[in-house]
Amino acid sequence: MSKSILLVDDAAFMRMMIKDILVKNGYDVVGEAENGLKAVEKYKELKPNLVIMDITMPELDGIEAVKEIKKIDPAACVIMCSAMGQQGMVIEAIQSGAKDFIVKPFQADRVLEAVKKVLG
Repeated sequence: MSKSILLVDDAAFMRMMIKDILVKNGYDVVGEAENGLKAVEKYKELKPNLVIMDITMPELDGIEAVKEIKKIDPAACVIMCSAMGQQGMVIEAIQSGAKDFIVKPFQADRVLEAVKKVLG
């Protein structure tokens, strides 16, 4: 069974880049969201195996969205995305329940390494 993944980023081209990497490597991108509020709604609806989420987004940032998703499903797997220089936010995201993080600009091998590590 392929692993289902929800992509969350306010930049459509970033979602497209990650989706391209994942789909080429046999993963199933079941949904996309452009902010944290939509991410929480989509998580409830789709129940993906993994969420890859940007930290900095409008309406509800990635850290708050992780907390909300963890309330719904304490076993949820989330990988955070951050730009360079957001180390403090990455630490907060991990403390909030994220399993790993990847840094923008994305490198395909790092994205896949994080996904494999989290999904096993």
